[in-house]
Amino acid sequence: MKPVNFDYARPADMAGALKLIGDDSRTVKIMAGSQSLGPMLNMRLVQPDLVVDITGIAELRQIEDRADEIVVGACVTHADFEDLRVPDVTRGALPTVARGIAYRAVRNRGTIGGSITHADPSADWISILAAVGGKVTLRGPAGSRTLAVEDYMLGALEADLRPGEMLVSVTVPKLSRTARWGYYKSCRKTGEFAHAIGSFMVDPERGVSRAVVGATESRPYVYSDAKRLIGDGKSGLRFDSRLATELVEAGGMADPLNRQTHVAALRRAIERAHTA
Repeated sequence: MKPVNFDYARPADMAGALKLIGDDSRTVKIMAGSQSLGPMLNMRLVQPDLVVDITGIAELRQIEDRADEIVVGACVTHADFEDLRVPDVTRGALPTVARGIAYRAVRNRGTIGGSITHADPSADWISILAAVGGKVTLRGPAGSRTLAVEDYMLGALEADLRPGEMLVSVTVPKLSRTARWGYYKSCRKTGEFAHAIGSFMVDPERGVSRAVVGATESRPYVYSDAKRLIGDGKSGLRFDSRLATELVEAGGMADPLNRQTHVAALRRAIERAHTA
């Protein structure tokens, strides 16, 4: 099957892009790496009147290094993280996770903004960025607004985009020298989407400890005070699996086997953080 006919535009700047996507007389889809949109077009799951290719906008490929964070344009690719063209401010977390996304051909074209906006619960960026405290910035007719990554995702394949808005950048906080992180995903084979994701970050110098259970049926479960799951750390790592199970169940995961798989993924992520 092939796509239905559609118009194509490749604006050179944000003003041109916002003008095109703000046209409410047509169904408009934004294209970046096209690793998700391309197959959806071919299968006619989406049938837009206009596809707006944003890869020609230089602003969306820029990387800004600030005092305590970096701001990464929406069109920066997974391979840019993997190959360290994006400065690693997460003690290896983002490059390592990027390396495990699908296959190299996908990573060469797929973009961080496109992945987050596609909002697939099984994708990697949302879970790891939620763990490190990442944010997204959106721009539209009413100006700009910034949201936590986990708040941007409303549910499976649903992002908090208002009419005429688009994601322009992702902000990643710089982890301190004592920060530790762990990430684990359960897949049948390399390159497939995950069945369960556990993500964890503790940064004692900043007083931050976050855990994420991803690859759920909807948005990830984010625990902003993960110290409850591991105790005070004075007598070694003691993962509270009972509390983790209760938290996952409270998030709406009803199936016992599914809960067990996700709790195991979180435990392994925490163990990796403490053995790194």
